[in-house]
Amino acid sequence: MQQIFNFILKNSNRLLFLLLLILSFSLTIQSHSYHKSKIISSANFFTGGIYEKINSVDEYFGLRKQNEELAQENARLKSILFNLKDTTKLPEIDTIKGVRKTDIIVSKVIHNSYSIQENFITINNGSASGIKPNMGVINSAGIVGIVDNTSKNFATVISILNVNSKINAKIKKSNHFGSLVWNGKSTGFVQLIDVPRLASVRKGDTIVTGEQSTIFPENIGIGTIERVYTDNETNYYTLDIKLFNDMTNLGHVYVIKNKDAEEITNLENKNKKDE
Repeated sequence: MQQIFNFILKNSNRLLFLLLLILSFSLTIQSHSYHKSKIISSANFFTGGIYEKINSVDEYFGLRKQNEELAQENARLKSILFNLKDTTKLPEIDTIKGVRKTDIIVSKVIHNSYSIQENFITINNGSASGIKPNMGVINSAGIVGIVDNTSKNFATVISILNVNSKINAKIKKSNHFGSLVWNGKSTGFVQLIDVPRLASVRKGDTIVTGEQSTIFPENIGIGTIERVYTDNETNYYTLDIKLFNDMTNLGHVYVIKNKDAEEITNLENKNKKDE
């Protein structure tokens, strides 16, 4: 212990300089959006590479080839389902643009946090694969999160287990909608807030993504109602939703590219400016 104190005293000037340098660097990043975005992108590249190396070691002992093939097949089937209005018909093609309205990019989770208030996921695809911020991320069980930042080969995703996450969702049987949030408590539950008291809600009812979302296709599974709370002040329901997804055990995911999202968002922003 005495040696530690002697080292600190001997190098006090250098340690003070290093502390002030780190502090000034941090303040610069926080106050300049350009510097902040560059740091985030570089961090994604660096941490993504580390997470991928760790993940590839784990995968070596698994069925890597079979998982990739199953993921590709699931992506193909989901692409068909997302474009079907009637599941007995063939998927409709946009004859003007010659492409489907919804594209799916297969990716893999290489890092997943779920034990803090603001949880993030790292996937092993980025801008080079066409992934951009605000794209929805799902898997075979339901929604996972929304892309936040990207580097060339990696992307970070805001998990639905993040207190800042807010997603349009609805009660499947009635189409009454609300905002899907997380209260930061259980990894197995999220909350649907601002649901009108006129809505008929029961334990076990299915919750899916809503039609007002420009990020997720409508009717992607989320979970089932576990408990109903009444807010007497706001006259709305708050619902505890038991997730279909095990957010502590994520593998392959699918990034949703909604080609209409930008057009819808620009139109809505134009209307807001006109008001």
